[in-house]
Amino acid sequence: MTETLGTAAPGGVLGDILERKGREVARRIRHASAGNGSAAADRAADSLADSAAAAAGRGAASPAQRMIETLSRLRRPPGALPHVIAEVKFRSPSAGEIRPWSPGEAVRVAGAYERGGASAISVLADGPGFGGSPLTVRRVATAAAVPVLFKEFVLHEVQLELARQCGASLVLLLVRALEPSTLVRLVRAAEDLGLLPVVEAADADEMQRALATGAAIVGVNARDLRTFRVDPTLARRCLEVVPDDRVAVFMSGVKTRSDLEAVAEGRADAVLVGEGLMRTADPEATLRRWLDPDISATPAAC
Repeated sequence: MTETLGTAAPGGVLGDILERKGREVARRIRHASAGNGSAAADRAADSLADSAAAAAGRGAASPAQRMIETLSRLRRPPGALPHVIAEVKFRSPSAGEIRPWSPGEAVRVAGAYERGGASAISVLADGPGFGGSPLTVRRVATAAAVPVLFKEFVLHEVQLELARQCGASLVLLLVRALEPSTLVRLVRAAEDLGLLPVVEAADADEMQRALATGAAIVGVNARDLRTFRVDPTLARRCLEVVPDDRVAVFMSGVKTRSDLEAVAEGRADAVLVGEGLMRTADPEATLRRWLDPDISATPAAC
């Protein structure tokens, strides 16, 4: 399985997740191989849905144009705070439950993020570890006007096709989880499907591998997925090598406006924030306070 999927072997918590994900993806590949007729029907249904959306004035842009628009949305203007990619994540292996799940809660939280000023929304597609699902991604993407990131441990092209069917605009590719040749192949495959790959590194060596793929969006996770320790200083340092023509994303560890301001002193165009918003009673108001200095300066009502 490892050889077929081209996965790396990082060990630790991430290694356990990838072993489980490898089995899951293998089942999905077998299902896709056994149901080629069904897959064709799904593509036809997607095409009809796209036509209906275009007729209604939504989704009329080509995949290439949507990719350009998403990149433009995430580039940080000079002097501004980084854009926020707000994440819908109900639990994690390190934190346990982050926010109680209930029917429709993912869409409600995503709507709050959008009203609060999020430039994009990340949605976990992994169930056992993070409380998400592809269906959750699809429901959020259907409701949201901003781009949606399919946040998953992607090992194979079959998952990229799933991300496309879910309506995502972006898909995460983890350097540490993939052999170099597989990483490059998946970057190209994602782009061919009209998806923007977000290539995530965890240190300076991985950042060089991320940049070598040519991906337009690269990020550094301040949380080491082997140990789940957070090192924001290392992440900010790694992002400094990202060329100006790429979008640089700081991932994990931002829980306050002060954290956001600290990241703003560096190279990051955007920050990915999950737990820091998901744990708040009012994600919309919290995000507004982070992004609007006037609101942040206003004393709280007694």
